[in-house]
Order: sequence, then C-alpha cells, then structure tokens
Amino acid sequence: MILERYYIECLSHASYLIGDESTGRAIVVDPRRDIDEYLSDAKKYGLTIVGVINTHFHADFVSGHLELVDATGSWIGFGEVAETDYPIRRLVDGERISLGTVELEILATPGHTWESISVLVRENPTATPTAVLTGDSLFIGDVGRPDLVNIGDSSTEDLAKAMYNTVHEKLLTLPDEIVVMPAHGAGSSCGKNLSTELTSTIGEQRATNPSVQPMSEDDFVALVTEGQPAAPSYFAVDAAMNKRVHPLLPHDRTISELSLTEARVELESGTRVLDARSVDDFAAGHLRGSVNVVSTDASPKPEAWSPTWGRGSCWLPTRGRPGRRNAPRPDRSDNAIGYLAVDHGGVFPVALEDLVRSAPRVTVEELDELRAEDAVTVLDIRNPGEHEAGWIPGSCSIPLAQIRARIREVTTDKPIVVHCAGGWRSSVAASLLRAEGIENVTDLVGGYDAWAAARIPA
Repeated sequence: MILERYYIECLSHASYLIGDESTGRAIVVDPRRDIDEYLSDAKKYGLTIVGVINTHFHADFVSGHLELVDATGSWIGFGEVAETDYPIRRLVDGERISLGTVELEILATPGHTWESISVLVRENPTATPTAVLTGDSLFIGDVGRPDLVNIGDSSTEDLAKAMYNTVHEKLLTLPDEIVVMPAHGAGSSCGKNLSTELTSTIGEQRATNPSVQPMSEDDFVALVTEGQPAAPSYFAVDAAMNKRVHPLLPHDRTISELSLTEARVELESGTRVLDARSVDDFAAGHLRGSVNVVSTDASPKPEAWSPTWGRGSCWLPTRGRPGRRNAPRPDRSDNAIGYLAVDHGGVFPVALEDLVRSAPRVTVEELDELRAEDAVTVLDIRNPGEHEAGWIPGSCSIPLAQIRARIREVTTDKPIVVHCAGGWRSSVAASLLRAEGIENVTDLVGGYDAWAAARIPA
C-alpha cells in the first residue's frame, strides 16, 4: 500500500494519495487545484489515478477534482446526499472500494456538513484499518464546526447533533491504533482548537481531544457552536464552486516578474497590489493601495483573508522568494497579473518612489493617551472567542474575515486604531481599510496582548 500526504501550509490543508502497488490503481482524497504533485507521484510509483474522493464540499479552497478528472479520466466520489451539476459516484455508508489488495471503506460522518464522509484505509480486506481519513469531521484536537455552509433547510444545531453521533457512535468506536489523518491542521477556520500535529490515533484523540470527551449532547452542541472563528466571506463562494462545473486551473500558466514600467501601468489602471512582506517592511514603505497579506512563519494563512479582486492583482513578495512554500504562489494565482520583488525594509526603486506610502503604527502608550482624550476609535478585529476572553473598553468588534463585508459599520469621524492579538492581523485589516478609501487608520504594535500585559503590575 502507498499512502502519501500532501500538506500546504497557507491553507492548513492535507490531501492524500492512496495506491495499490500490486494493481497500480490509486485514489486521491481531498485534492487541491494544483494537481502536479499527485500526477508526479503517481508516475513515480507506477500508479493510475482511477478515482477522486472529496470528504465534503470544501469551503476554504476550490478542490481539484475537476482538474484530476480532466488529467486522468477518473471518477469523482462524494457522500450519498451530495448534489452537484457534474456526474459523481455517490458513496454510501459501509461501501467498500477495492484497489486490488488495498481496500477503502466509506463511513458517513455528517456534522461539519450533511454530505461529510470519512475513509477507512486497509492494506487488505480482512486487515484492521491502518488509517481513517476524517476530512473535517475529526481533527487533531477538535471536531469540525457545524456552522459554515451546506446547512440547507436545517440548522447549525441539527448539524452539531449529527456531529455528536458521528463522533461517539462511529469514529470513537474504531480501534485505538488506527491513525487519524484529517483534511486540516492548525490555522484552518474549519475548527477552533486544531493541533499543529498532522496525525494522531483514535486512542490518542479519545484521551486528549477536549471535543470528544464524554458529555451530553446538549453540552457538545454548546461546545462546538460557541466561540468559532469568523468565517471568511469567500467560504460560501468556494463551496458553491465545488458543486458546479467551473473553468479549470491552467497548469501551463506562468506569472512573470513585472518591469517597473509595467508595474506603474498596472497600478495606474487600477490593479491591486497584495504585499506579502512582513508587517515591519510594509509599514516602512509600500505601494499606494496595497493590501498587506503578511506571509511569514507566524502568519502562514494569507488565503484565509486576502481579498479577491475582479480586475486582477499583483503579488509583492520579498525579493528572491516569490514562490516560498508558505506564501501565495504567483505562478498559480488565478487573478495574478504579475509580481514585483522588493528588498527588505520597504526600499522601492526610485522609479516608483512617488507611489510609495508608509503605514503608521501606534504603541500601547500612545493608544492610551488617545483613548484618554476620546480622540480615537478602537477597532478589534480578533475572532469572537478571542474578544470574549477580554477586550479594550469602548472598542468596536468586527472580525478580520468580515471587515470588507461590514466596512460601513466602521466609524470614521475619529482616527481609527486597529488591533488584533499580536500585531500582524491588524496590519492586514488597516491596509484593507486604507485600500477601501478610509485613510486615517493606524494599527497597534503588539496588539491586545501587549495592551493587556501593560495592565499587569510589575
């Protein structure tokens, strides 16, 4: 048996290739749109990809099932109740899919969505399963949230009750030694307490996962419906795309580095700039109207909140690393027109210096002085659970993922100071507001954590 995991940091997303060496047949589970690695590894192992399984309609990314069908002629499998406008194989609870000696078993595991399934993987039909690919049903350290999309005519509470049954009547009945391999890790908005570990076992989760401990159904429903991070606005768009036929990602497309003249033309014609440099570099200098998508080791999830612009975009990575693994890849971005690499420290070429702006930031002490004079609006862009644990008095709360949709709620009669927990998300939010025409915006160095720490007596 061949079982390969593919993990992409910027989406906290795991996908899998399962193959049978004796027959050369393989299936890909929860693929991303950039399918090159699956095809490359299939060729390396002498495998033919015959099927693609999505454990549910993903909301946080557009899946690569259509690309794989185009490249391989494989079938597409979803849970039995899934509805699509392209042909699918409806996978029912208990169904077994033979790859030869290797066998997969489908488990209906609703809760995150109604069509959610998990996939048991066996080396042979009589063996104890080696692993269970749990999609967004069981994570390492958490379970999938029931309040995103695909609810239909039912409620979040209905899905949460279904998840309770999935966890206690199905997944926790599996043997302790089975390896748990979910579709997401820490940083995903599909749950609230996901571990940085990418695999575990049923036994380890039974013992350590707070969301699967013995509790009543009512307590479980309360646990999984409260304090979830705000869902990015694009989630509903991606989930809908995954249900229908849409244009394929062109895998022969490359995005070139722009000349300074080309960059100026694009900027003057309305092309947005997504600046993937650090908060400090962005604050020191950035191109007018840029959005700071902050691609750093501390903030590896730009796809979770970077906007989608109709006209197109220009990536602005740090010089020499436009394809850094945890950064948005300029050669695979649907709307990317090109990229312009820049040195550290906000230093731009002289030819563009008239388009360069700095981003003001304030310290905790400066914020306190402004608040004492009632001279500022404080905007808290943390998630609801973070806000409930403590907040700056008088602040307005709008989670980062909802900023663009709720921008009219932002009061502009005073200067605005944006803050998050530690400082990088606030740079994103402040740059989004400035890009939307709200100019008098700064962000708080160190975020709420620094403000709260300053309240603690020495």
